[in-house]
Amino acid sequence: MKPLSRTRERGWGEGKLSAVALITHRTPFHEKAQTSTTLAQHPAAESHSRNPNTTQRSSSCHRHAVDATPACDYGVGVPISVPAMLRSLALAGVCVMLAGFALSSPVPPLSLSERLAAPGGTSPLVPTERIDALLAQLPHQQGSVAGSDGVRLHWIAFDPGNYQLDYRYLGKGKHFPEFSMDASAPAPSAIAPRGTVILLHGWMMDGGSLLPWALELAQNGYRTIALDLRNHGRSGHAPSGYGTREGEDVVAALQTLKAEGQISGPVHLLGVSYGAATAIFAARELGPQLRSVVAMESFDNAGQAIRTMVPHMLSRPPERLSDYVALPLARWQYGGSGLDDAIAATDHKLGIDLDRVDVGQALAQVPACVLLVHGRDDAHIPVAQGRALAAAAPHARYLEVAGEDHLTLPMRLDRLSNVVNHWFAESGDNNHCPAVPAGAV
Repeated sequence: MKPLSRTRERGWGEGKLSAVALITHRTPFHEKAQTSTTLAQHPAAESHSRNPNTTQRSSSCHRHAVDATPACDYGVGVPISVPAMLRSLALAGVCVMLAGFALSSPVPPLSLSERLAAPGGTSPLVPTERIDALLAQLPHQQGSVAGSDGVRLHWIAFDPGNYQLDYRYLGKGKHFPEFSMDASAPAPSAIAPRGTVILLHGWMMDGGSLLPWALELAQNGYRTIALDLRNHGRSGHAPSGYGTREGEDVVAALQTLKAEGQISGPVHLLGVSYGAATAIFAARELGPQLRSVVAMESFDNAGQAIRTMVPHMLSRPPERLSDYVALPLARWQYGGSGLDDAIAATDHKLGIDLDRVDVGQALAQVPACVLLVHGRDDAHIPVAQGRALAAAAPHARYLEVAGEDHLTLPMRLDRLSNVVNHWFAESGDNNHCPAVPAGAV
């Protein structure tokens, strides 16, 4: 069995914007499809092996560049010797060359506001071909339904059964979290599902990225349906809503899936990061139609989440040569009021106010049982946002997991599967919400 290594600027939860992706596209990671049912390891697309103490040269060797160094030899009003001038010209040539590397992407650079308005495709860290190869060996159903404004939403479903899931979390690894996974087709069964769990993925991911959770819950008797949110995977394109419009999509999809006989028993939602916020907005609209929710590492407020996440991503050390140009440019462009300007531009593009996308307010209006789960070491969506959500809705249960961050938390089936299965099984239709046992993880 070969391990599938996944990273998260992301994990499964969120295909976060990389530092370079704030101004340029990443080169997609292409993999050769395999026919076995094992998801195998793929190369890491993100390496943090560069020395963070390495001196960063000015991105353009312009005297007003925020990261300009004496090496650029600006010497205004100071005579320059011929050797010094030659060194300056050579350094300028290097700067131009590096800028060319950074800006020579085969696709046009994207501004941060464009990245925030739409994901621009599935993360190259989702091994789509290998997931498809595994799916080809497992019985499942798939199709598409219309969202709230007609956008097509792709879905994939698994019936209950023993898929002989062999999932192993392998640790954080040298640079990123890793796991291995294997599964096989179950024997036919006529057992009725205990309920239906709708799985909602993170930004730049897709429904297939939650395959481990889909099979884990199916093995525990649930029918699972993973949706590709709008602008993700095989679904259509429409304005993003940071959970608001996506939540309306979930409501519309559930209505159609129920009419088509795809829903069996009580309905539960499991969402990760962007998908967790979506689950909470959907739960508010679904009301008593929904039995329970598990929301992993949701943000509390969309605008605040962006203001926290972008500086965190830009604080990382360079990963490749072009980063020595791209990172200083991005830090200069989105430092100070630049980030607020990008958020305002995104507001205009989407027709919403991201600072008013209030997940906590929506959570307070959800009648179903809600379990909030957050990693204590999360730096993308800091744990303070998880605690704020819990404070906004005292009826919700809150589980803070020590030692886990935004990348690792959704991958920890070994720590969380018993908790999630217990939550779905014990949540009652009379708003009886189970307690989370001390030391549950």
